[in-house]
Amino acid sequence: MKKILFTLALVVSFAGISQEKLPAVSLETIDGDSTTIQNAAEKSDITIVSLWATWCVPCIKELDAISDVYSDWQEETGVSLIAVSVDDSRTVKRVKPLINGKGWDYEILLDTNNDLKRALGAATVPLTVLIKDNKIVYRHSGYSPGAEDELYEYVKKYSKK
Repeated sequence: MKKILFTLALVVSFAGISQEKLPAVSLETIDGDSTTIQNAAEKSDITIVSLWATWCVPCIKELDAISDVYSDWQEETGVSLIAVSVDDSRTVKRVKPLINGKGWDYEILLDTNNDLKRALGAATVPLTVLIKDNKIVYRHSGYSPGAEDELYEYVKKYSKK
């Protein structure tokens, strides 16, 4: 029994540090154009992808918290952030007014069919992943105040700047 538990613990620990390839998913820009998550993530050496929704209070708190320090993060590490809304066809019309009101300086993409959300195995939002070389190097689900500081530590770790 001890051997089984040890083996299971070993497998789980390696699974936690393995790098998952970014899934090939098409998304829509806020202006209605089509793009892929890979194309959007290739614009920067390291990219944060945040899955969020207009009805998700923790999502908005997380994106607001990052917004306060985002320009410093970009200057220090060159990181970019893609905020992917998982609002469905009924609530997606709220995305643009919310973004305009918040003044977020992020690239905004729409995942109205939840294709990316499913491909990433996200049960809930917010889900934040850090992308380096089209691979997911860090993943965090949920939000509590201060989680952005932990995210930034990973951004610095994987940044070339």
